[in-house]
Amino acid sequence: MDSNIIIRFEHVTKQYDDDPAVLDDVSFEIERGKFYTLLGPSGCGKTTILRLIAGFTGPTNGNIYFNGKIVNDVPADRRQVNTVFQDYALFPHLNVYENVAFGLRIKKMKQAAIDQKVKEALKFVNLEGYENREISEMSGGQRQRVAIARAIVNEPEVILLDEPLSALDLKLRTEMQYELRELQRRLGITFIFVTHDQEEALAMSDEIFVINNGKIQQSGTPTDIYDEPINRFVADFIGESNILPGKMIRDCLVEFNGRQFECVDRGFDKNEPVEIVIRPEDLEMTSPEKGKLKVRVDTQLFRGVHYEICCYDEEGNEWLVHSTKKAKVGEWVGLHFDPEAIHVMRFGETEEEFDKRLETYEEVGHEN
Repeated sequence: MDSNIIIRFEHVTKQYDDDPAVLDDVSFEIERGKFYTLLGPSGCGKTTILRLIAGFTGPTNGNIYFNGKIVNDVPADRRQVNTVFQDYALFPHLNVYENVAFGLRIKKMKQAAIDQKVKEALKFVNLEGYENREISEMSGGQRQRVAIARAIVNEPEVILLDEPLSALDLKLRTEMQYELRELQRRLGITFIFVTHDQEEALAMSDEIFVINNGKIQQSGTPTDIYDEPINRFVADFIGESNILPGKMIRDCLVEFNGRQFECVDRGFDKNEPVEIVIRPEDLEMTSPEKGKLKVRVDTQLFRGVHYEICCYDEEGNEWLVHSTKKAKVGEWVGLHFDPEAIHVMRFGETEEEFDKRLETYEEVGHEN
C-alpha cells in the first residue's frame, strides 16, 4: 500500500440486524495531510463512516486499514484518531485548561509536559489566556476551538469532525470555516469533516466524497465535482442546476429542447439518451433573437451578489438563471451559453467508467 495512504476502506458494508445496509460495499482511500469532506443528506451513511474510522463500531463485511494494517477489531482508545462531536462534548464542570488536559491526564503524563502541551494547543486555536475560563462563559465559536484543542493535544494522525459548525449562526459559521481550514494547513493533520452543507464542503475541502443511500456517488476535488457531476443526484446536491433530458447525436453534438447544440463531451453512443446539466451562472440573458433559447421570466429574487431568476421556455421547461442584471417579470428574453457550459451525463455510469471517459477528453486536447 502507498505509504501516503493513511486510511483505506476495502469493500466495507455496515448493517444493523435485518435493516437495509447503512453502508453498502464502500471502498476509498484517505491521504495524509489533506482536508476531506463527507457530504450527503441525513441518513446517507457519512457519520457511520466516521464511527468506523474512530473504532466506535466495526464493519459487517470488508476491511478497514490504518497505516496499512487492518484495524477492524482495534478499539477506539488504541487508534491515532480524535473526534470533535457536533455538540463538542465538553465537560461543563471543568475549565478550559482541564478540558484540554483531560486526555493527557488519562495517559498519566507528567504535569510539566501537560502544561506545555495544553499551552501549545490553546495557542494553535487562538485561545491563549483562556485557561481558567469556565466553559459556560465561552461563546459557540470558542467552545468549538476548545474541542479542537482537546483533539489536537493528543497528537492524533487523523481528526474527525462530525458537523461541528451546525449549531453556529451564519456569520460565525463562515468565520470558523476559514479558521478550521487554516488550522488544518498549519497542523498538517488529516481532517475528515462531515456535513450536509454543500457550500461548506466546496469552500473547505481538498477532496469531497458525495454519499447517498450508503454508497459513494462521486469523489474528487470541489472543482471536479461541481464542474463534472457524475449523475443527477450529484448535480442536484452540489450547487443548483438546470437538468434536462437529451440525446447525444455524436461526439460534441447533443440535442435537447428539440434543438442540437455543440458541446465538449464525447465517448457516448450515437443517439444515446442522456441528461443535460447547465449551471445557472453559465446562462447569460440576451435579447430573444440573440439567445440559443427563448424563455419567459416568471419570478425574480435578489440574493445580494446576484439575481435568482426563474424562467420557462416554450417547451415548458423551467430554467434557473443567476445574473447580476435585473430582469422584468413577464418579459421574454434569450439565454446564451457556451459549449463548455453544457455537461452531459450518462445514465448508470460508474465513477471508474466516468473517469476513463474524462481521460479521453484530455488525450484529445493534447492531440489538438
